[in-house]
Amino acid sequence: MKRFFICFLLLSATKSYAQQYALYNSRTLFDAFENPAQKAFTLDSSRKFASNFLLPNLGINGTNKGDANYTLRRLVADQVFNASGIPIGEGKRNELYQNTNIYLLTFRIFQSYKYHKELGFSWQVRTDARLNYTNESLALVDSYKRFTNSSYNDIFNNYGSGQSYHQFSVNYREDFNKKLSFGIKFSLLSGVTYNSLDIDRSSFAVYKDGTGNDILDVRLRGLYKANFLYFKDLNTSSYLPNFKNPGASISFGTSYKAKSGVFLMANVKDLGFIKWNNDSHYINFNSGSLIVNPGTMTSKEINQQITDMVTGKDKRDGFYSATNASADVTVSKGYGNYTPMVVVSKNLFYKGGDFAFVNSMKFNNFYASVTPAYNFNGFFMAGIQGMYRTPNFEVYLGTDNLLKTIAARQDQNSGSGYYGASFYMGMAIKFGGTVEHPLNSSHMPGVGEEEEKSFFQSIFGIFKKKKK
Repeated sequence: MKRFFICFLLLSATKSYAQQYALYNSRTLFDAFENPAQKAFTLDSSRKFASNFLLPNLGINGTNKGDANYTLRRLVADQVFNASGIPIGEGKRNELYQNTNIYLLTFRIFQSYKYHKELGFSWQVRTDARLNYTNESLALVDSYKRFTNSSYNDIFNNYGSGQSYHQFSVNYREDFNKKLSFGIKFSLLSGVTYNSLDIDRSSFAVYKDGTGNDILDVRLRGLYKANFLYFKDLNTSSYLPNFKNPGASISFGTSYKAKSGVFLMANVKDLGFIKWNNDSHYINFNSGSLIVNPGTMTSKEINQQITDMVTGKDKRDGFYSATNASADVTVSKGYGNYTPMVVVSKNLFYKGGDFAFVNSMKFNNFYASVTPAYNFNGFFMAGIQGMYRTPNFEVYLGTDNLLKTIAARQDQNSGSGYYGASFYMGMAIKFGGTVEHPLNSSHMPGVGEEEEKSFFQSIFGIFKKKKK
């Protein structure tokens, strides 16, 4: 059991995706790529091109809920696995959630004044992980002697999945009219790692044989899917984009600015899939193992025998996995230097979502935000963000979960409730010629070109009645 738990934990710790709601409607480059209808350029102020110049815009966010918090703290802080204090036999479970989004490279072009057209290209690395596991799964790793009853049923029924992938995207947005905008983002995906475990039946018994030796009787039934069995199977090239595990996704959104100053935005994000190649592992398991005299064995040897129950009848086959698609709605309105904003986001295929209330204050080119939020998995969070932004430069630093992030850096015994941490940062620069209004320029791309048409007006035009 330890192997599966550590696998998910490593996926969670190495890459993650923070929601960064304080950056919504911020007119940053991150905002423009995450919310397809958003603008990144300002007339008469911005330069024509924008990029992060390989300076990663990254966010890290992970959370665990349950009795395993202490074990996680020790594992993260001291690299020591200790599950001795976890209560067993009460049917308690733990939930681990983690996502990551790292923009390695972004490049965006202001195409035309007419319809304010913008075209962007990006390279991201992402991960999503979720795991629901029992206290007993960790306690067995610590010591089988903690199980004092003769038999247990369904105490190892765990389920979860984790995947990481590269995402190469093309993003296009334009104004439909002075109030309404649309945007779309097409992405090609290259899968890196995938693990999915679903144990739907399990049993465990402890007894002595005729010679007085301890016997562990372990039985498991379920499904395990992965594109690798052991971390030693991965090498440097495994983490580079190679499209051996191809996929695709789409994001689309719209925004509307009312005369009253109310701003509305709605998006569907990362609706897609990945096809994992035929050398992947697709294992239906239903097996048992008798572990004789475990007191003479190391924890590694015991766990290897349990692992062999799952992987012993390995079957190579391809399979599909869904990306962590979501839908969100944003409402905001400015009051001088203060702008409150409400964001509601819901995962489409998996459990989870957020309700966030962003409070932003502007001080010349400096921005400060405080964001209380409730995650639908049962977590309350409080985030803060600081940002310096001009029309041609932006840099920001923040966290979606300030108090838990501070507690995670302190002694492993500190903190209560769930265990979590969050951090994000980014920078972008605009360069090239200034994006000027046509009244201030002798030439502006898209001005005076009568044949230029709106992409989205052409699409929606098929629904209009033709004039006779």
